[in-house]
Amino acid sequence: MIEAGFPASSESEFETVSRICAENLDANICGLARSIHADVDRCIECGVDMVHVFIPTSEVQRVHTIKKSQQEVLDITRGIVAYARERCDQVMFSAMDATRTRMDALVDVYCAAVEAGATVINVPDTVGVITPSSMKALVGEIAAGVDCTIDVHCHNDFGLAVANTIAAVEAGASQVQVTVNGLGERAGNADLAETVMALESIYGIDTGIATPRLVETSRKVARYSGISISPTQPVVGENAFSHESGIHSHGVIANTSTFEPGIMTPEMVGHRRRLKLGKHAGRHAIHQMLEDVNIHPTPTQLDEIVQKVKHISGRGKKVTDSDLYEIADTTMGVNGREKAIKLDDIAIITGNHVIPTASVRAHVFGDERILSSTGNGPVDAAMNALLGMARIPVQLKEFNVAAISGGTDALGHVTIAVEDEQGRIFDASSSSDDIVLASVEAMINALNLVCRIRENHTEK
Repeated sequence: MIEAGFPASSESEFETVSRICAENLDANICGLARSIHADVDRCIECGVDMVHVFIPTSEVQRVHTIKKSQQEVLDITRGIVAYARERCDQVMFSAMDATRTRMDALVDVYCAAVEAGATVINVPDTVGVITPSSMKALVGEIAAGVDCTIDVHCHNDFGLAVANTIAAVEAGASQVQVTVNGLGERAGNADLAETVMALESIYGIDTGIATPRLVETSRKVARYSGISISPTQPVVGENAFSHESGIHSHGVIANTSTFEPGIMTPEMVGHRRRLKLGKHAGRHAIHQMLEDVNIHPTPTQLDEIVQKVKHISGRGKKVTDSDLYEIADTTMGVNGREKAIKLDDIAIITGNHVIPTASVRAHVFGDERILSSTGNGPVDAAMNALLGMARIPVQLKEFNVAAISGGTDALGHVTIAVEDEQGRIFDASSSSDDIVLASVEAMINALNLVCRIRENHTEK
């Protein structure tokens, strides 16, 4: 089920819901409506499969928002549900602010909705104040008193939305409402990925969701919404399956279940496991990362490399994969390593009446190549030109810029991550007072890193 929007709220929302309905997706499309006939009509005009009607039921909502008595709420509920059911085979009824509504009043309004034709009743924790134990008791009592499919809608004001959702399922709810990345009013709603993986992996419930696409979907929504995903976001965050601590890294190298759930693997959600460098990085992790690219330091050299990584990280600087290999080369006395890609020139044209264009001349594996490319801005154009010129099957996965000094001539630090065709992710960085050139150098470093690793794996 996809609740596509609130058609009566605006013309653009009406158009959006109509277009989603016209896609003929393998899902039932639902439209939201207040307890007003005109709202229901707008949903029907869009072609929805379900109409979702709601009315406030808690005392604070009744008195201060709709100014209705409990009896008036019951009468309105019966009328709007019947009106919607005459026009649509599926009708969901929500008692808004259910978790702050008296239990007797709540059961009465749900019974009225079901008698009028509601096919699903929704229990919303509108302001996110219930706890998992209370939610389980509430839904259990509703299930005992109302003969209807139960759905829940949990808000995350206290960070309990997913826990409350799971508790509702334990009590008998068979439908749950979630949003990608937990987006929603205030602190948001129950997160799709967290809820799905808890139900699938912990409870063994088949949700029907294609879990290997959770990370892809999360990143796409983050890009379109402009609301970034925290690195520590469960399931889909960058650090969800990353290990920096020496103890943790040592454990997952030996057996991934030592410091991962086991019942949820990165592959199950479309993620990748990574060993990360930092001040807590351990000897085993760094040794494994070097072995993976055919670098074999002596035990003494390895100790020195580990100390250098910890020293740099301890000063607050992120150590990238590229940095690690440079540290290893220096420590082991391997200087002057030939780079696969050498940038000769780059020229960028941009302006308010000009399509940003980057022209690149470089030597790639000894051959001179020249390429021009456009983009949404100078940095995007430069990245497109470099990727096109290199002809290496990689995708830019992350791009981060941070100012490391003040003023208009601030020194900028660019960190990027690229993913190769095998799903391996590599990061590199560069700093400059010219953010475009810093971006270019970071990408060159990343591409050289990919080339080096491909070469070493070929040698193996």
